[in-house]
Order: sequence, then C-alpha cells, then structure tokens
Amino acid sequence: MEAFLYGLLSVLIVSLIAFTGIFTLSLKEKSIRKFLLYFVSFAAGALLGDAFFHLLPEAIEEAGLTVIISISILFGIIFSFIVEAFIHWRHCHIPTTKVHIHPFAILNLIGDGIHNFLDGIIIATSYLVSIPVGIATTLAVIFHEIPQEIGDFAILLQGGFSKGKALLFNFLTALTSVLGLIITFLLAKNIEGATIFLVPFAAGGFIYIACSDLIPELHKNAESNGRKAFLRLIFFILGMLIMYFLLFLE
Repeated sequence: MEAFLYGLLSVLIVSLIAFTGIFTLSLKEKSIRKFLLYFVSFAAGALLGDAFFHLLPEAIEEAGLTVIISISILFGIIFSFIVEAFIHWRHCHIPTTKVHIHPFAILNLIGDGIHNFLDGIIIATSYLVSIPVGIATTLAVIFHEIPQEIGDFAILLQGGFSKGKALLFNFLTALTSVLGLIITFLLAKNIEGATIFLVPFAAGGFIYIACSDLIPELHKNAESNGRKAFLRLIFFILGMLIMYFLLFLE
C-alpha cells in the first residue's frame, strides 16, 4: 500500500509538469532552444543512468542475468518502437518554428497520452522494486517530461489551441499516467513474478527513449560551437551521475 501511495503521488507530480509550458510564453524562441537542448542532454543521461544503475541491477539481483531479462529489455524497446510507429508521432522536445511545424495537434495529444501511460507503468514498476528506486525513476521521468511538455505545449498552440485549452488538454493527457500506475499494481498483485518482467521492460523503454528520441534530437539541433557541444556532453554525464549518487540513498 505504501508503494502505491508513493507511486500515485509521483505520477500526480509528473502530471503537473504539463503546466510548465506557460512559463515559456515570455521567453524568446532562441532562449528556449538553448535551455531545452541542455535539459534534453541531462534527461538523456538521467534515463540511461536510471536504467543501468537502478532498474537493471535490481532485476538481475532478483532473477539473475538470464535470457528472460534480455528478452524483457528487448520487448520494452520493441514495444516503444511499435507505439511510435503505430501513431506516426515522435516526441518533440524543441518548440515549433516556421520550418518545424506540427499540424496534427490531436494526434500529438493521443501520442502524449500513450507516452504518459507508459510513464505510469515505469514509475509503478520501479516502486514495486523499492521506494528509493521509485524516487530515482520519478526524477528521471521528470527530467524527461519538462522539455517534452514544453514542446507539446508549443505544438498545441501551433495546431490552433488557445493557451488555456492547450494547458488543459496537456494536463488531461498527462493523467493517463495514473491509469498506467493502477493497471501495473493490479497486474503485479494478481500475477506472480510480474516484476521480473516489468522491471527490465521499463529499463528497455528508458533506453529506447534516450537513444532513439533524445540523443538524435541533440544531433539534429547540434551546433558547430565546440563550447556548447562540450556543455551538452557535461549535462549528459551529469544526468548519469545524479542517478549514480542516488544509489547511496537506497
């Protein structure tokens, strides 16, 4: 029961990040891009750090380094790939511009709802392992969600939503994480040994997001400035280090 309450509080906090887009309205687009690229770098490192420092070691400690663990990781990657392919939508962490326009605002909402549902599954799975692992995973999700929600907010505005409706619908899709949390806890309660599959599955999802979504975003928006590229690398490594140091809180 304690793990569920922690998980519920976590997904509600993550859902509130949907309102972060409002704080970017007073900023110039160029400033937002600079800020987001560093945050995306940090988020990519945090997701990989959580997968390799928290989720996978816990799964291996419980079940050993078996083929089942490997299959579960790959299934998490494949499932994330299928979701993106099915809805024909990719996460956008950089606000829209005259060149980079996303007219399918409704499709974006559907995709965002599915993505947040998966976040709820991942957060719930981590709390089934332990409270500290759940907290670490929640932080990793938050670091990832902030740039994504800013991008989603920009897409909805570009797609014709008013500021108020964009914030409201962004928040409503974020609440699908609560459904993901509840379903995962029900599965874990009624299916013996479910966490042996769910934990590496969650790790696979994080690996996919970081490597297929965030890191390519950095390359796509890379600049020739060596100092800025080095700073992005620092933020990338810093995200991993934060996840590593959280191990000492367990």
